[in-house]
Amino acid sequence: MGNADSKLHFRKAVIQLTTKTQPVEPTDDAFWDQFWADTATTIQDVFALVPAAEIRAVREESPSNLATLCYKAVEKLVQGADSGCPSEKERQIVLNCTRLLTRILPHIFEDADWRGFFWSTVPGAGRRLDEGGDDDARPLAESLLLAIADLLFCPDFTVQSHKKGGSSAEDMQSIDSCEYIWEAGVGFAQSPPLNYTHDLNRTELLKLLLTCFSEAMYLPPSSDSKNPSPWVTFFCSTDNRHALPLFTSLLNVVCAYDPVGYGIPYNHLLLSDYREQLVEQAVQILIVTLEHEAGSAASTAAGPDNLFVNYLSRIHREEDFNFILKGLSRLLNNPLIQTYLPNSTKKIQFYQELLILFWKLCDFNKKFLFFVLKSSDVLDMLVPILFNLNDARADQARVGLMHIGVFILLLLSGERNFGVRLNKPYTLRVPMDIPVFTGTHADLLIVVFHKIISNGHQRLQPLYDCLLTIIVNVSPYLKSLSMVAANKLLHLLEAFSTSLFLFSSCQNHHLVFFLLEVFNNIIQYQFDGNYNLVYAIIRKRNIFHQLANQPSDTASIQKALQKRKKPATGISRTNSTETVSMEGSRPAAAAEPGTLKASLEATPGIDKLTEKSQLSEDGTMIAVPHSHTPQTTGDRASAGASDTESNSERDHEVLSWKTKLPLQTIMRLLQVLVPQVEKICIDKGLTDESEILKFLQHGTLVGLLPVPHPILIRKYQANSGTAIWFRTYMWGVIYLRNVDPPIWYDTDVRLFEIQRI
Repeated sequence: MGNADSKLHFRKAVIQLTTKTQPVEPTDDAFWDQFWADTATTIQDVFALVPAAEIRAVREESPSNLATLCYKAVEKLVQGADSGCPSEKERQIVLNCTRLLTRILPHIFEDADWRGFFWSTVPGAGRRLDEGGDDDARPLAESLLLAIADLLFCPDFTVQSHKKGGSSAEDMQSIDSCEYIWEAGVGFAQSPPLNYTHDLNRTELLKLLLTCFSEAMYLPPSSDSKNPSPWVTFFCSTDNRHALPLFTSLLNVVCAYDPVGYGIPYNHLLLSDYREQLVEQAVQILIVTLEHEAGSAASTAAGPDNLFVNYLSRIHREEDFNFILKGLSRLLNNPLIQTYLPNSTKKIQFYQELLILFWKLCDFNKKFLFFVLKSSDVLDMLVPILFNLNDARADQARVGLMHIGVFILLLLSGERNFGVRLNKPYTLRVPMDIPVFTGTHADLLIVVFHKIISNGHQRLQPLYDCLLTIIVNVSPYLKSLSMVAANKLLHLLEAFSTSLFLFSSCQNHHLVFFLLEVFNNIIQYQFDGNYNLVYAIIRKRNIFHQLANQPSDTASIQKALQKRKKPATGISRTNSTETVSMEGSRPAAAAEPGTLKASLEATPGIDKLTEKSQLSEDGTMIAVPHSHTPQTTGDRASAGASDTESNSERDHEVLSWKTKLPLQTIMRLLQVLVPQVEKICIDKGLTDESEILKFLQHGTLVGLLPVPHPILIRKYQANSGTAIWFRTYMWGVIYLRNVDPPIWYDTDVRLFEIQRI
């Protein structure tokens, strides 16, 4: 009954606030205390009892009352942080103020006139107890952020007390929070005992912190990315004395989390896992605070001003890297776990945030990237990424997930070690909706990429360049492709080299160039083990002859384009012999009708995403200047551009790229091997391909091929376009994942649009 009474009192206080037309004095504690002193409301209650319409009404009609409510709530948090919340009543007041501010802040941010409010100084408000006069008053935002940081290391509230008799006020100012890091891992050896109350309190404070940082959602995406959020900038600066222990706590809590626990079936249905809620908030705070212009991590001798980015970029111990990588791969592989009892293990939902965190780790800490690629552990990241790409390929609500997965693989593929690691046999049997094959991780990658291109929805077309660039980057190191993967590559070439597809957009020929580069790399550098691919090339030799003889006159091009009765969006599925899919797999499903999704910014073309490097004989990389060849742009779905050009210009363009087709190596291979294979077939009366494969396995082309071309690697390079894309994607994920309570729902978000499918 008491709980119902407290809700009623709280609701009455809200109604009083919305109906008062005169300003309420800040000194009227009897009125203001109704919001936090005697209530025991959950955050869900606060969202239900404080409707958005009423917050907006107070904002418009009695702004001084909303201002007073905010600064009184911040003042209570500051007092709690200073006193150390020794009593249960003080802890309840802190939690109530935390929930109330989480509810109100988005409505402050959505109004441009109010955005500066928290950065103004309110006389007498938000000041530290030991500070002097009003001249020393901090902006309200700074007082709020410092109070949250202090409260996150408050003994007996959010951390285990080290003292028998509890802590006193002076302890809070002198406390060494590095001794209170939440979890063992990077830079901390002790694992404190689990305390679900502490986990819940941390989660509530982190939710408020995330809401503070979410001002970015209310600014359009074109905003200058070089001006990061003032909230994040201040919180991650030297003004926050808890920056290091908090960064370490967040990272360790995420990487040490094991959702399966002791492995008791269905335990997640019997027990609430408060640690999971904390881990979700922790990883979201991490990816938001690690906001930094990529590539500038070493801009100053001391590293970046953002201390979270600074600390992340300076992690260097192998055991720390191992802890982080093992933790991330354990969590990313969790949804792939197979059990005999359906739904008996907990499946995490925050894999998109984990992928963004992994991206930022690789981007800001090159030593971590090299550590990841040093051993086969990188494959523990590759398999869940490919699983997610394959699973999401038909779901328009998960286009962002497709992009982040492909971007990570593009980043990894720029390093030689990644290509080398892909030669490890693939023995796992994760149920994926792909043909069964026996081969390596490289085969898995090619088969999944083929499935995305041939069976994904058309909004993935801008990713085709990236997918093929990844295959090009790893191709010089692939020792032995399976027959399944070899056939998939040939099927892609067959589909991309049809006249209709080639001429329907002035950029489509780039896909053919990428595939020819893959074949050339393998023939020149890995011929010995790739008899399956050589056999597939011989069998499909007509594709290469047709390419070489592709007509480039106006009449032929017009004739090809007239066949375009239906949109040339996907690629032809003919001749792609689909074998049985893996046991236990289910087809990739489209999004349920009504699913919410956040809009995304366009991604830059592959020429903006990558820079070319040439591998020299001693293994070093030499940058290659941009060629004058027309480069790919993002979306080739619209074919209108070619229709508006004059015919002669288009003919000239087609002739221009046709003369540059790198067919010499493949034609030479066919010239040498086709007569030999035909002769063996006639002489021995062979119809069995295994005998031909045996012949090709022991064949050689030494001295018969053109001089090997230098290996060209297209490395990912950061740019403003991807920075805006990442910010939009990250906040879209956070918006959609925080639904209980729905913190930003129904507010005027401007960074992206929320759409129903």
